[in-house]
Amino acid sequence: MPKLDHLRPSGLHHNPAYSHVVTATGARTIYISGQVSTDEEGRIVGEGDIAAQTTQVMQVMQNLGLALKAAGASYSNIVKITTFVVNYKPELRPIIGKARSAFFEGMEPPASTLVGVSALAAPEWLIEIEAVAVAD
Repeated sequence: MPKLDHLRPSGLHHNPAYSHVVTATGARTIYISGQVSTDEEGRIVGEGDIAAQTTQVMQVMQNLGLALKAAGASYSNIVKITTFVVNYKPELRPIIGKARSAFFEGMEPPASTLVGVSALAAPEWLIEIEAVAVAD
């Protein structure tokens, strides 16, 4: 079992939505490509709706879950996520946070970065999430 330490550095604000520092000791590091709001057939889910896409991105998060499972890992193995949001505005953060937090409920959240971007690889995608996990 990998050992994850979620550090609370003195002088940094403790935010329950993410960890500033996560150290990982384990046999394997798993890098998961950015996941977007598409289903198994590659069809867009929630076109034009950031909340629906975030939930699908929670499909993306669910897609992350499928990728983790394929690697023999789970959400608890994630040490870092990066979220890319098209035309990001601060009022989107609670929508994204609410959808994402359900997947880390009852556990220490991973380190996290949210990046506003002008576009993603396909024009209908509004959000993309990539992850790094550590597992045995």
